[in-house]
Amino acid sequence: MTVSTRSAAAAGQGAGGSRGPGRRRERPGRLRRSFAAHWYAWAMVAPVLVVMLVLIGWPLARGVYLSLTDANEANIGRTIGVNVIPSTYEFVGLDNYLRILTSGLFWDKLTWTVIWTVVCVAAHYGIGLALAVMLNRRLRFRSVYRVLLILPWAVPAFVAAFIWRYLYNSDYGVINGMLELAGLGPVGWLDEPATARIAVIAVNVWIGVPFMMVALLGGLQSIPAELYEAAEVDGAGPWQRFRAITLPGLRQVSSTVILLGTIWTFNMFPIIFLVTRGGPGSETEILVTYAFREAFTGVRDYSGSAAWGVIILLMLVVLAVGYRRTLRSQGDPW
Repeated sequence: MTVSTRSAAAAGQGAGGSRGPGRRRERPGRLRRSFAAHWYAWAMVAPVLVVMLVLIGWPLARGVYLSLTDANEANIGRTIGVNVIPSTYEFVGLDNYLRILTSGLFWDKLTWTVIWTVVCVAAHYGIGLALAVMLNRRLRFRSVYRVLLILPWAVPAFVAAFIWRYLYNSDYGVINGMLELAGLGPVGWLDEPATARIAVIAVNVWIGVPFMMVALLGGLQSIPAELYEAAEVDGAGPWQRFRAITLPGLRQVSSTVILLGTIWTFNMFPIIFLVTRGGPGSETEILVTYAFREAFTGVRDYSGSAAWGVIILLMLVVLAVGYRRTLRSQGDPW
């Protein structure tokens, strides 16, 4: 009886073993397991993904394709009344990119764009942090100050640009009027390259500081007050507390807002276009405004404009990836 039982067990093992690893049930992939566990979330996200593919994915793919052709106003397909004119542009490969990257114009625009971005983001962060520290203290009418300081961010960019263009007007602008009352001569703010660049930087700083202030103020309020109390008991001064507690406590918030501010400022089209229209000449044009000029003014060079846009996108992607890796190497979980 014992022998028969063992034989049956061995036969069962043999039968099970006969299925072997070749017929073993495979474990589903990560995406499949995620869909099975969170199918409701995927269903909710699906419409957004479709909209993003239509509004972002397709134009991006079309732009990349046009950047590899010689498409312009003369050879692009179009419909005039009942007449359909087919496209006659041709594939030229990387010619547009080589033409742009080997031109002095691109490097001039890139240099000014980098200066514009660095100065604006540094001013955004410095002034925003100072205001956030001030508003984080107990202060009379603090709510009123917060509302007044957040107003520039609430005003649409194009409205702010038109207001500042009026303020900078050489003949009847408010700024020159105040200079005349102070006994100083008028300044052609938008007529000279140096003053025009200072003018657009001032406008962008005025618009961007409130966002930095609000974000950093939220970060300051998340730092435990006990840390400051313990440091004060240990004899740490205000600057020591700021350097040892405030700045490390704001590290994650700061890294995020600096990256976002850099991307937004690098592509800040409305301020440059509406305040100076790139002038005088093209002295205040950044990369994105010049790409717009290529596509919508004069002889419209769609392929060249698309190539400028792809180059801008690649630079921002490289910047974001490099910035993120730098933060991770420093121990930041972001």
